[in-house]
Amino acid sequence: MTDSDKYPVESDRRRFVKGVVGSAALSGVGITSAVTADSLTTPPGAGGGPTQYMGIERVGGPAPRGMPQIPIEIDDDGALRGVWPEVETETTATGQEIQVAETEIAGTTYSTTWYQYCGSQTSPAVEPDSDRDNYFRYSSASNYDWQGEFSGGDKVMVSHFDDYEQFGTGVGDAGLGKPAQATWRSQDLEPRDTLGVQIIRSTAIEEAAQDDEWLSETTAEGFIAYFNSCTHYCCVPGFQMHAGSAGYGAENLSYCNCHQSVYDPFTVLQQQFVALPRPSDTVGGQG
Repeated sequence: MTDSDKYPVESDRRRFVKGVVGSAALSGVGITSAVTADSLTTPPGAGGGPTQYMGIERVGGPAPRGMPQIPIEIDDDGALRGVWPEVETETTATGQEIQVAETEIAGTTYSTTWYQYCGSQTSPAVEPDSDRDNYFRYSSASNYDWQGEFSGGDKVMVSHFDDYEQFGTGVGDAGLGKPAQATWRSQDLEPRDTLGVQIIRSTAIEEAAQDDEWLSETTAEGFIAYFNSCTHYCCVPGFQMHAGSAGYGAENLSYCNCHQSVYDPFTVLQQQFVALPRPSDTVGGQG
């Protein structure tokens, strides 16, 4: 891990009550324009830089910010896939041409730079013009027992979540949502290049999307997805996955058992960080 992947710890760490569901589960999913400013220890290069994004809220632990949401859509067969914007070529202030993939959704600029941290900036999966499969596919090493009936690489289908209103993992309260671990744009890639995704189908998301333009356009049928790489040291959190999360009041939230960072997957906020540049976009790389 490079020094540029290390994030400072925020000083405004908030306390949360053991056993309490995420704030959105109590009062509805919230979107706010408040931006949490984060920084990295090295300056950005071409293809990276200050990036505003929509992500789930960080509510505890050393992680500096929330994990970025992945807008989703459902095809005619009921398969879930992540939205990948159209590719464009831009010229930097130094005259270098770089490729970017971004589009506007509900007044927010959605860019694939949202996922350029924790080493993913070196993966072919985030190259804007990489012709990859955008479908979510089940992880071959899931911690959720129910996924055992599917093989790694199988498409994630709406029909697999029919019991989401009553589902329970054995951790926390049943009925909050049905989670799955998946990958995105990662077929035929080495494990180090795989983009890991957390998917949850929940009535909380379904209801919130009725009144919120952003969620209405980036979620579908109660499904929400986000890049599941902890913004602290790049570990893999899980929603209602780890029994030990109860000791940190996180049994009904997304919990990273490496360093006890906690996220609320039912609250989506506008946030900010410094996206790391892709190697091909740095000075001396291929433009």
